[in-house]
Amino acid sequence: MPVAVSGIVAYPVTPFTADGNKIDTAALHILIDRMIDAGVDALAPLGSTGESAYLDDDEWTTVAAESIERAAGRVPTVVGVSEVTTAGTIKRARIAESRGADAIMVLPISYWRLSERELRQHFTAVAESVGIPVMAYNNPGTTGIDMPPEFLVELVTEVDNITMIKESTGDIGRMHRIAELTGGAVPFFNGSNPLARSAFQAGAAGWCTAAPCLVPEQVVAFWKLLLANEIDQVDRLFARLEPLLRLLVSRPLPATVKAGLRTLGFEAGDPRPPLLALEAAVVDELEILIEAVRD
Repeated sequence: MPVAVSGIVAYPVTPFTADGNKIDTAALHILIDRMIDAGVDALAPLGSTGESAYLDDDEWTTVAAESIERAAGRVPTVVGVSEVTTAGTIKRARIAESRGADAIMVLPISYWRLSERELRQHFTAVAESVGIPVMAYNNPGTTGIDMPPEFLVELVTEVDNITMIKESTGDIGRMHRIAELTGGAVPFFNGSNPLARSAFQAGAAGWCTAAPCLVPEQVVAFWKLLLANEIDQVDRLFARLEPLLRLLVSRPLPATVKAGLRTLGFEAGDPRPPLLALEAAVVDELEILIEAVRD
């Protein structure tokens, strides 16, 4: 039976060795253990945070396999399989499934802006190539392709294997619309850090976030307080989290998260070029915000 995904879905960075040429699997294992031990509800390797777009096929396979093996069934794994071509995405989807992933996440990546007809065909072909659930991921800020709520709900309705939606436009109205169109029956996930508080109010099943790389205990505490309906404590904790969450998404996530890890004494390497490490002034601000959350 498919494993249910909800709550805090943690997105690890892909750690590189000092020269940037190899995956630091030991660091990846430590990062995964830290997040799972802190109580995250699911793990989502190889998203935008994991620099999936900058890995070759062997590197991608290594990260997928190592992440799934390290999670070892302690939490569900949702593996990002996006690639420019449909064939490439199917190849990665099948690898993820064969390695034991519980679900896959598909973000449409293309040089050309795809039509809805092309998107429908792409998602359908990928979903039909595997037997595990698919999360359809909308993030026009990184892809330039925007899938409206009506289209995303249509995918879930018409393609059996597409069962979840990740919405990352930063428009809370989109989440309300998904809930309205489905009567709350389709799990949708917030991918916009600053909207975490309002997204759960809109009915989100979970929060897809890289923040647990840096402050896992606090992010998990936020979710547990929500479940307990401790609203005053939720609001106080989110007020501490929000400045950090906004800074994390003000630059590419691999750069902000890796810089934040470095301030905590955890070395995950630099982001892979053309991405660059953060400027010193931003690192200083990031360090202050992390400490403010952890205090």
